[in-house]
Amino acid sequence: MRAAVYEGPRTVTVKDVPDAKIEHPCDIIVKITTTNICGSDLHMYEGRTSFESGRTLGHENLGQVVEVGSAVRKVQVGGYVVLPFNIACGLCKQCEQGLTNYCLTMQPEPALAGAAYGFADMGPYQGGQAELLRVPYGDFNALRLGEDAAERQTDYVMLADIFPTGYHATEMAHVKPGDQTIVFGAGPVGLMATYSALLRGADRVWTADHQPDRLRKAEELGAIPINTAEQNPAEVVKEATLGLGADNGCECVGYQAHDPQGREDAGLTLNGLIDSVRFTGDIGVVGVFLPQDPGGAEAQGELEAQGKVPIDFGLMWFKGQRMGTGQAPVKRYNRALRDLIAGGKAKPSFVVSHELSLDEAPTAYEHFDARDEGWTKVVLHPNGHGNGHKR
Repeated sequence: MRAAVYEGPRTVTVKDVPDAKIEHPCDIIVKITTTNICGSDLHMYEGRTSFESGRTLGHENLGQVVEVGSAVRKVQVGGYVVLPFNIACGLCKQCEQGLTNYCLTMQPEPALAGAAYGFADMGPYQGGQAELLRVPYGDFNALRLGEDAAERQTDYVMLADIFPTGYHATEMAHVKPGDQTIVFGAGPVGLMATYSALLRGADRVWTADHQPDRLRKAEELGAIPINTAEQNPAEVVKEATLGLGADNGCECVGYQAHDPQGREDAGLTLNGLIDSVRFTGDIGVVGVFLPQDPGGAEAQGELEAQGKVPIDFGLMWFKGQRMGTGQAPVKRYNRALRDLIAGGKAKPSFVVSHELSLDEAPTAYEHFDARDEGWTKVVLHPNGHGNGHKR
């Protein structure tokens, strides 16, 4: 089968690799018809993680089931499924509590928790930017889709990660009807957090970034854009709220946050939120932060390379703020969000800028990594040809 393979920093090739196959009676094999390039893939693409050369990338996957293991009872061959990026067993202590993002069974390192497709430090599993994907515990991990799945793949594929992840940010921030919310980051996850805050009934949502094309997307959703190259988000929000600040906020950037001049500062968005959110407000952090950053010493400093991020904890403590962190437990949200899509209440495909074939993955990574104008979200079609620009 063909797959997008990481060969080293900023080098992805599309080549033949061994076919995915059933390895356990609970496995299923999915023919991947739609898979996304995620901002988290860029951390690996840039060599800023421990991701091994020779592995297949891709953790946002949707496709058609072509084979099931002997113990699979619910999922059927021929059906369309979308796959949470979290690989979970459904049986361990964490999964029983709905914390599938921290599954103890699928992570082979006893001191760690959580597994994912094609992701650094989250198990040996291959990614789905390929023609076929092995899915462990298929009955538990695969979310079945309805009759409209084939026609609405660019909506449903967002259930694999970024839609639930953006929603998780608003859940941890306790966004409720009437709230005033600020989102740092207008990349795909930031746009989904903006979208989720509005779906949850927030009265006013600000989205802060320095990429004009992405800010335009946020404005189209109904958010108030803040260009951080021109304005200080905390000042904008405080001026609009009698000096108090937003009720809550979402961090959707992560440890490679950088200013408009390109200088990296892992604490940039966290400190912006602490300043922007009012006393006793809530902050949800879904941007990726890692305990080790191999490129961090050169890009930022020795402490940042060890995951030690300088934040204004004194101000956060003084303001009595609460902060929720971590990857999203996708299964907690994906069924309800699927039904919003099916019912016409949500259309997360608004974020898609390009639909391309798998063979175009190397070029897509280059453009997406460079944050080139208009490259908001890239969708790949391993078993069919993309149609270039979607919008």
